[in-house]
Amino acid sequence: MNIDELNEKFGVEGEVGFMELDGDLPFITITNKYAEADICLYGAQITRFRPMRTTDVLWMSPYSVFEKGKAIRGGIPVCFPWFGPHASDSALPQHGFARTSMWKVTEVDTFGKGETYVSMQLKSSDETKAYWPYDFIAELIFVIGDTLSLTLKVTNPSDSAISYTSALHTYFNLSAIENIKIAGLENTHYENQLDGNRYVQEEELLEVSEAITRHYFDTEADCIIHDPYFKRDIRIAKEGSKCSTVWNPGAEACAQMSDMPNDGYETFVCLETVNKINDQIDLAPGESHETTAVISVE
Repeated sequence: MNIDELNEKFGVEGEVGFMELDGDLPFITITNKYAEADICLYGAQITRFRPMRTTDVLWMSPYSVFEKGKAIRGGIPVCFPWFGPHASDSALPQHGFARTSMWKVTEVDTFGKGETYVSMQLKSSDETKAYWPYDFIAELIFVIGDTLSLTLKVTNPSDSAISYTSALHTYFNLSAIENIKIAGLENTHYENQLDGNRYVQEEELLEVSEAITRHYFDTEADCIIHDPYFKRDIRIAKEGSKCSTVWNPGAEACAQMSDMPNDGYETFVCLETVNKINDQIDLAPGESHETTAVISVE
């Protein structure tokens, strides 16, 4: 559908509209009594969520490339059907193909209390099977209100089992990385991707003072990002995920990323809702799995 057709079928006057924004990519723009949000149909990627009572919750790189074939840097990329590099073929795209695919809008609605509901879909095709030779139906469901709820639902429509890993790879906007502390990971086992070893976090609060890539496993706990300079706590609750990833590239790696300013690492942290490590998802024929993150500001 083109922009006019999308507006005619799904637009809600004064609340939901469709337009071409960065790089001529189609976006859904949402304004309701609770928040403002932008969602790109390319990657089904939400790039902005601003509750009316605070500043932007999601971080976007000012150097992000909005171009088909390139990943958008910031917001909430959807990593599927694998998270990180492909397990056996490093030539395949990092984090899978969902974040660089065009998704189809399937429903837009307004709930009774004024929240906005949006669902989008990506199905297996000849194009996806060039990367991953399986049938699937992936749905991404957004509820934009005082909180942001995001659900990745994957269904196996085939007569054979499938397995996948995934992540809702959320970039959180910070006053400064040195100002924040993350709660919810005390006494949790994690894999340090930077050295390949496993540890247990003993500290009650995680402070990020250097490059970090930690995959915490066997955890379904809420995490809270304390940011006293922005005078807010961001809570990340989740369901259908037993792994949480904390990532910040640090100064050296950030300087090597063409789609991020050299000091970009100073104002974001990724705290991701993940299915990985010992939480790979196995779906029998006809089965579905839902991975949900609920983001709120306290």
